[in-house]
Amino acid sequence: MSSALPRVARQAVTKALKVPPPVCDYDVQRRERIPMRDGVDLVADHYRPRTQTPVGTLLVRAPYGRGWPFSGLFGGVYAARGYHVVFQSVRGTFGSGGEFDPFVHEVDDGADTVAWLREQPWFTGTFGTIGLSYLGWTQWALLADPPPELTASVITVGPHDVSGPRWGDGSFALNDFLGWSDLVSRQEDPNRLRVLLRQLRAQRLVTQASLGSPLGEASRALLGDGAPWFESWLDHPGTEDPFWARLRIAEALDHTEVPVLFLTGWQDLFLEQTLEQYRRISGRGVPVGLTVGPWTHGHMMTKAAPTVLRETLDWLGTHLAGRPPQRSAAVRIHVRGEGWRELPDWPPATEEHVLYPRAPHGLIAEAPDAGGAATFVYNPADPTPTVGGRLLSPVGGYRDDTVLSRRADTLTFTSRPLTDDLCVIGTPVLEVSHECANPYNDLFVRISEVDADGTSHNVSDGYVAAAPATGTVRIELDAVAWTFPAGTRIRVLVAGGSHPRFLRNLGTGEPSSSATRLATARHTVHLGASTRLVLPVSGD
Repeated sequence: MSSALPRVARQAVTKALKVPPPVCDYDVQRRERIPMRDGVDLVADHYRPRTQTPVGTLLVRAPYGRGWPFSGLFGGVYAARGYHVVFQSVRGTFGSGGEFDPFVHEVDDGADTVAWLREQPWFTGTFGTIGLSYLGWTQWALLADPPPELTASVITVGPHDVSGPRWGDGSFALNDFLGWSDLVSRQEDPNRLRVLLRQLRAQRLVTQASLGSPLGEASRALLGDGAPWFESWLDHPGTEDPFWARLRIAEALDHTEVPVLFLTGWQDLFLEQTLEQYRRISGRGVPVGLTVGPWTHGHMMTKAAPTVLRETLDWLGTHLAGRPPQRSAAVRIHVRGEGWRELPDWPPATEEHVLYPRAPHGLIAEAPDAGGAATFVYNPADPTPTVGGRLLSPVGGYRDDTVLSRRADTLTFTSRPLTDDLCVIGTPVLEVSHECANPYNDLFVRISEVDADGTSHNVSDGYVAAAPATGTVRIELDAVAWTFPAGTRIRVLVAGGSHPRFLRNLGTGEPSSSATRLATARHTVHLGASTRLVLPVSGD
């Protein structure tokens, strides 16, 4: 099958995205069958460039189908620039045999796919991998034991650890996992209108189910016959549970020598994992690159797509085709209020800027002489709602979160208007001297920017599940690159949860899937030198 996109259209796309022009046409051979070791066949589409001198080979493994928009973003655009592309549907999805069990089979199936690849007469001898989200996980599955032919990877918002599942910090990321499970279990419904209508209602349906009791039954009512894996994940919320051992590929970070480009956004749900991946691999001297933009997970195929495509082509051109790199620095970050900044490494050198909450609602630069305390009550029957943040859902990202400061179940501490711009780059830390009469309690903290009219927008979040009943809790918030302009104020918010982003703590210690009883949690934050916000401030 020949490429269907007219040449004039491809030229227009090239100009709009500011990427290198196509060098050839291509054909698409549909539904190639690739055998696995257990007798199951997986299907793939092979994009064949019409050239006698192909640049290289790319392998893409995905659970979301091989149609639009994935075919355009990961197939045709690279084939038109001289790459053979093998775009495969993972086990149990879109015509591939077997049963889809998320993340479980990708190490073996990836290795078997490479064994098939190296036997093909058109194979160029080396290959690279690309893709985002789950497609990043399938790349990590190969990097756990990299085949010698693998010479470059571009991992966009891709996790190496989904234990717990680690789609959040410290707690089961209920909103994302339940919503994703519902989406994936229905994605092959032939009634596309029904699928679209379901997606439009998805967040409301997930929120309703997440408030159901018991949660296991309410979730299953949402999922119907789909996503048979959900209960097993819900019943093992702890990241250290042996159940999750097969869903960690952390060893790849310690031994892979394959050059990797990482692309992510400050509001992506896997941000902390991407930064860890960069840090550990670059620390061993392996060629790596890191780009962090002002994006959410969903933006990577929309707002971020031009940047992703340009930088991916550059990385592949360097490490597969031997072309000079266009990239001039290892790290590129977007700083809110400034734009793009290049860095030799992450994180950059910074100075500590310390602020102290003060009763009743202040945030000051000097440690208070007298401490005092502030209290709030978290009620799981009316949990503190999620507003924005690092969600898979379209309702995530930077949002007006003023409503949270008006709730009785939150504490807020707000600074005076800044006299100068304050540029924060790195990982903020909030140290909280805290006690709670209920031993089953969580802590959610947030930094927001408050405008002159009193409207606030989220900047960075942190979460601790099963917070200690008493003592100082150190909470690392999301990494940021953010300039607070002069005249704005900094706000710190403390709450007992963020629902449905994180599994609500019912306050009883019972298994979340079957529990029906609820208990409130009265939190006390002791103010003084031991409760403080530490901001990493850039002097540049």
